[in-house]
Amino acid sequence: MTASTGQVGVMRLHLTELDEVRVQSELAPSSGLGKRSNSPPSPLPDPTARLAYGLRLEAAKRELLQLDRQSAWVANLRMVVFAAALLLGGMTAFHRLSSRGWWGTLAAFAVFLLLVVVHSRLSAAEARKREHVTLNERGLARLDGRWRSFSGQGEAYAPAGHLYAADLDVVGQGSLFQLLDETATLAGEAALASALLDPPPLEVARGRQGAVRELAALLDFRQALVAEARAAAPRKANPAPFIRWAEAPPRLTRVGWVRPLPFFLPPLTLALYLLGNEDRVPGWAFWIPLALQLGVVLLSRAAFTELFNTLSMGEGGLVRLEASFAQVEAQRFTDPLLLRLTGGLGGEGAPVSALMKSLSRRYGLAELRRNQLHPLINTLTLFDALTLFRLEAWRRQHGAKVRGWFEALAELEMLSCLGGFAHDRPEATYPELLSEGTRFVASGLGHPLLDAPVANDVTLAAAGHGLVITGSNMSGKTTLLRAMGVTVVLARAGAPVTAEKLEVTGLALMTSMRVKDSLERGVSYFYAEVQRLKAVLDGARAEGGQALVLLDEILLGTNTRERQIASYEVLTLLVATGALVAISTHDLTLATLETETAGRMRNVHFRDELKGEEMSFDYQLRPGVVETTNALRVLRLAGIPVRTPATGSV
Repeated sequence: MTASTGQVGVMRLHLTELDEVRVQSELAPSSGLGKRSNSPPSPLPDPTARLAYGLRLEAAKRELLQLDRQSAWVANLRMVVFAAALLLGGMTAFHRLSSRGWWGTLAAFAVFLLLVVVHSRLSAAEARKREHVTLNERGLARLDGRWRSFSGQGEAYAPAGHLYAADLDVVGQGSLFQLLDETATLAGEAALASALLDPPPLEVARGRQGAVRELAALLDFRQALVAEARAAAPRKANPAPFIRWAEAPPRLTRVGWVRPLPFFLPPLTLALYLLGNEDRVPGWAFWIPLALQLGVVLLSRAAFTELFNTLSMGEGGLVRLEASFAQVEAQRFTDPLLLRLTGGLGGEGAPVSALMKSLSRRYGLAELRRNQLHPLINTLTLFDALTLFRLEAWRRQHGAKVRGWFEALAELEMLSCLGGFAHDRPEATYPELLSEGTRFVASGLGHPLLDAPVANDVTLAAAGHGLVITGSNMSGKTTLLRAMGVTVVLARAGAPVTAEKLEVTGLALMTSMRVKDSLERGVSYFYAEVQRLKAVLDGARAEGGQALVLLDEILLGTNTRERQIASYEVLTLLVATGALVAISTHDLTLATLETETAGRMRNVHFRDELKGEEMSFDYQLRPGVVETTNALRVLRLAGIPVRTPATGSV
């Protein structure tokens, strides 16, 4: 949310607060995006979003309590009915009741089985409702700025050497990914990471904006989509192994001869057994087909076990996602992208939810293989052949379409995450994505990861333009760079941005902010930064200048004179590529670039004000070069007796 331009934060510096100041300053090696002690007061979260989450949270808690009571009642009743069935059976067996007692026993067991089904459904409803409670609690936590404790930070998705992920807190602790992630499957999580780390072409981003707008208003749908999937699987389901199973070649070809046997061998065995009891055939006759059944089990066991194990290892709850697909199928969308995504969730006259439900039932039967009585049951009935050939038939008929189903679901999850951001930030605006020129022009730009960012205007209106940002420590230089970068990340993903207005072209992002040395590779800090700058320069050239380059205090690992010369040359080379460049620096000699580039590299600055022991920042960007610095003052206020250069006094 955007703070007014007149807001001023005040910080008292005492020796005991030095660690906090260091950690919270813009040069801290942590996220650098947390709320500082001198930030403006956080405005109230959007009341509409807060009300929406609050009402749903209370309703979900009430319904969960009711379900819990019902579940406990049914569980107790089930135990009573089971005990009654045992009692009736025992009394009948010991002739305490007439033979009619067996009918009562059967009736009690039938009621018991019915209660088992009812209890299972209540348990599933409880699981879904618990997810709704969690989702609304997380929604309120995001509004209150408590999202930094969420699990799932997306670091695994950023390749080593990514040109902006770590510098802009796109992934990691306190990151944009951590704020946005509300996915239910690993495929959805990967789609969200891809949207942030590997931005699509502008036409795709434009298409996403309409989908995000529509999904922002569909809070119930977004929560149901996630709740159903999370309730079906103990952790985020990974569709990849399941897709591999679905697309694999047939696995039962070599035992295809077994397919018809369950339909006549077990009935023949049973018939011979019954006839033998009536002395119509020899009593040993049923052993012949039974022996054949045992041979069939032994010969087919390896193929059936391989098929079942492959599906079981890759299933991960995915076969029970029919409810998630049903939510998508029931929702009536109007946006073209959403219509295209959901239009593919069907097949041969049956919706995906029905096909997944069919698979779930078949797999549920096959799971009886885990029962200790399975070897006996399988020998008597050829159970594996009855169930696993049905699974293979499903795979053969629908397997080629499974990848498309889960890719559509993953994209819906990603778009729903962006829609959630839009829902929580109704003041955010959708940027104008321009195809022509090289441009980044923002009004009222704020950092989306700060609880109360101060708004600034930033104008880079043509190729080769840039900003040289000067200012004292903690004044807001690095935060502005990151606000610019994260804003481009959101815009290119198709999301709204924390700004009053934004015009931006298809800029590729490149940064050099948090360079680290490497003892393992024997790379010094300075050489690591040189390598990073080389990658940025090569990237800007490869993009034909259609890039936004953000640099924070570059080349600190060398002496002052060489740093000044090298920084000047690097900036000159970057501007020559046509890229937009913004650099924060304490090196005031770089201010000469404004004159030497005929105003294309403009000087802007942040200021601070010191009154006694109070240092204040208004975080407002101003034209020109900073006129004051605060490093010595900060040291003295912290209790370090540094001398004033002009007088030598302390």
